[in-house]
Amino acid sequence: MHPCTQHNGFILFHYAMASFSHAKLRSKKFSIPLTIFFIIKLFFVSSLAEVNNDKSPIPSHFSKSSMAATQLSISSACKATIYKAACESFLVSLQTTAKTQHELFDLSVEYTMKQSQSAINLASSLSLSAHGNAQTHLVSAGAMADCIELLDDTLDQLSNVINRKNNLIQSHNDVRTWLSAALTNQETCIESLQNSKIKEQKGLMVSTARNLSHHISNSLAIYVSHYVTEEANKLNPGGTGGRKLLSGNKFPSWVSATDRKLVEAPVGEIKAHAVVAKDGSGTHKTIADAIGVLGSLASGGRNVIYIKAGTYKENLNFPTKQKNVMLVGDGKGKTVIVGNRNADDGSSTFSSATVAAMGDGFIARGITFINSAGPEKHQAVALRVGSDRSVIFQCSIEGYQDSLYTHSKRQFYRETDIYGTIDFIFGNSAVVFQNCNIFARKPSSGSRNYVTAQGRTDPNQNTGISIHNCKIGSESGGSKLTYLGRPWQKYSRTVVMQSFIDGSINPAGWYPWSGSFALSTLYYGEYMNSGPGASTSGRVNWPGYHGALTPTAAQTFTVGSLIDGNMWLPSTGVSFDSGLIG
Repeated sequence: MHPCTQHNGFILFHYAMASFSHAKLRSKKFSIPLTIFFIIKLFFVSSLAEVNNDKSPIPSHFSKSSMAATQLSISSACKATIYKAACESFLVSLQTTAKTQHELFDLSVEYTMKQSQSAINLASSLSLSAHGNAQTHLVSAGAMADCIELLDDTLDQLSNVINRKNNLIQSHNDVRTWLSAALTNQETCIESLQNSKIKEQKGLMVSTARNLSHHISNSLAIYVSHYVTEEANKLNPGGTGGRKLLSGNKFPSWVSATDRKLVEAPVGEIKAHAVVAKDGSGTHKTIADAIGVLGSLASGGRNVIYIKAGTYKENLNFPTKQKNVMLVGDGKGKTVIVGNRNADDGSSTFSSATVAAMGDGFIARGITFINSAGPEKHQAVALRVGSDRSVIFQCSIEGYQDSLYTHSKRQFYRETDIYGTIDFIFGNSAVVFQNCNIFARKPSSGSRNYVTAQGRTDPNQNTGISIHNCKIGSESGGSKLTYLGRPWQKYSRTVVMQSFIDGSINPAGWYPWSGSFALSTLYYGEYMNSGPGASTSGRVNWPGYHGALTPTAAQTFTVGSLIDGNMWLPSTGVSFDSGLIG
């Protein structure tokens, strides 16, 4: 038996035995009641089906007379889910019966959270093993570290869902965002494991992450099928247009007066908790030292680090638990943070970032983020963001392949420049770019540039890339070697709206990933763009491409709709267009 199958069987066996607490085994010789035997057998069959991505319901091993009602309930409960084998194994393992869809969803999330905890325990154990093995390639240990960080974030997202009634900000999109991010985390873990040198550990962890992703996907499907109705979606439509500024907005009661002006206030008026200066004129000489101070702050408010002009060669990571951090620089090209981690030298794409932020509420203003590895080093991220309700304002993000990793959750970029070559804006967040300059660099000989590579893996995820009122072009002029995007994952979703597209964009506009992969399931759209590269007459004719979005369809990709911007952007003070312009 493959080791990953053994592990899934063990986990399912554990839940089966937990359902029969009276059967505590104290010796090697024991008998199992026939019913329990059949349940364990069912779990093992379910496990095998999940490992093989079998999305069909598994056959029942129970008698029709005793289980008819239960089978009907299972069939009904699992109807909306993608991974029916995982759904049925979860339902059979319950010690209680869900009486309503609300209860079913809550039980599903609680079950998934237990699975997540088991997964992080396994990853921690495998990580120790990898570090202790002298023959282990560093990539293996690094991949496990990625998975641990991502699983930690997954637990945080699932906890948000379970405690959603206590959250100050709550909408249907909140829950979808948290579950979408938890699902994305598993895909990223698996991606990081691809280059692991220890096949047994790799297989075991990939199987565990994949099994967990099935349960998260099912929780998301149950939620969407029951909670997200047309009426619910109308609760936060976002409006038809108009520029939303700081003045005139009513702020939520939990937003402090100082937070409301942080993004656009003059630097001299911002009260920072730490000041970084290479010449010693601040409180710290390195950004990393300043970040260390934030851990001791217990105010619960926003933590601000002012970084004076200079070039800082550092790699920074703000983990999930480090929330509400704001980095303020002296402006693009003045305050520069540079690193050079990359795939060719052993980093995973996830860990290659010069600056990475997973903690919610991250804000960066007036900073240039650079990965200087160069095009020959392949994946090399300058900025990775997996922070919910994050803002990147008046910054510059510079690299080559994979410059900007918009990993997960809700993000907003305003008046920011992004430079790169291959897939240089990628990830699976819900993100809007407004008033940004997006420039493709000169590609390597024989190569093409792809502006976006959106990574939506599940049709129920509320993720996508929206480029709105931006300028898209190329540093090298009219090479025609740059495309607006290609589908990284099956349900890739990207729109370009009311933007200027220069003549360097290939008339086809979009490029396939591999053969016909995702061409009928992706969602690519354009709306009222201008410029020499904006004509859609020569665009691709894929089933999933929409060359002339209707105003109604375009509205769903605005700040107000895609990222719930009206709910949280006013608290930052940043200017934004809530809906379509004009």
